[in-house]
Amino acid sequence: MSKTKTKNTTTTTTNAQSKTLASAHRFHFISGLPRSGSTLLAAILRQNPRFHASMTSGLGSLVNGTMQMMSPGSEVALTLEDGQREAVLRGLFESFYQNNDRDVIFDTNRIWTSRMPLLQALFPQSKVIACVRDLPWVVDSLERRSRDNPYHFTRLFGQGQGTVYSRAEAMMQHEGIIGRAYSGLKEAFYGEQAQNLLIVEYELLAKAPQKILPLVYDFLGEPDFEHDFEQVEFDAPEFDEALGATGLHTVRPKVELQSRRTILPPDLFQKFQDMNFWRDLNASEANVIAAQPKDKRKG
Repeated sequence: MSKTKTKNTTTTTTNAQSKTLASAHRFHFISGLPRSGSTLLAAILRQNPRFHASMTSGLGSLVNGTMQMMSPGSEVALTLEDGQREAVLRGLFESFYQNNDRDVIFDTNRIWTSRMPLLQALFPQSKVIACVRDLPWVVDSLERRSRDNPYHFTRLFGQGQGTVYSRAEAMMQHEGIIGRAYSGLKEAFYGEQAQNLLIVEYELLAKAPQKILPLVYDFLGEPDFEHDFEQVEFDAPEFDEALGATGLHTVRPKVELQSRRTILPPDLFQKFQDMNFWRDLNASEANVIAAQPKDKRKG
């Protein structure tokens, strides 16, 4: 059903790691492509009383903004040394979750795959789980959110609100909702920190969570936990309504793969096929849980 490649996750203790171990939390990160199971994975993981996991947080944007202020070219940068930059950024993570009493924090943001060197420097023991899906089905799922809200435009597509073709083009642009996440995922997959990356395909997670979660726990180096895949729920109606995409983060109680036909025109569906670079297990040091490719337009 799947191909897996795992690596030894044992790391050598360094001074930086000692700092991390002394911190209030242990950090891991959820990232990857939109509409590919990150909210589902977080909803499952949060059943573990030691774990905090949720939908996309604002931490990634705060980190980006802070790094911009501390980077060369700004007045602030002239007053800082690298040790101060490190302390400020690590403190930002801790401050963001200072009121959270869980031992392990999973912060979700699609930006993390493009910040692997930073995460490795700040939290050497941290791991990144990237949820992925066949690109045509990512486009299909986002297009469905548009059609489920027919009385207004959604903020998901920027200015590309005209037709399914213009919406797909807007999403796949370099700064589009899919394009940016896809580029960041490729950067992480082929980068120097790829051994700290676990790629999980949505299809397998939804079809066989009881088989996938033990692999996730093994990758994280965490003791097993018995999850209830019949009672997994998550919703963020206010957030979704603000985006004009009702139901975007709704998770059904039972984890299962629901078969359906695509709503994309055949030529558009075909355009985004065969873009699953993560299935080339010899091209990267990343850990991969991936299904065999299929050609049918029924998912």
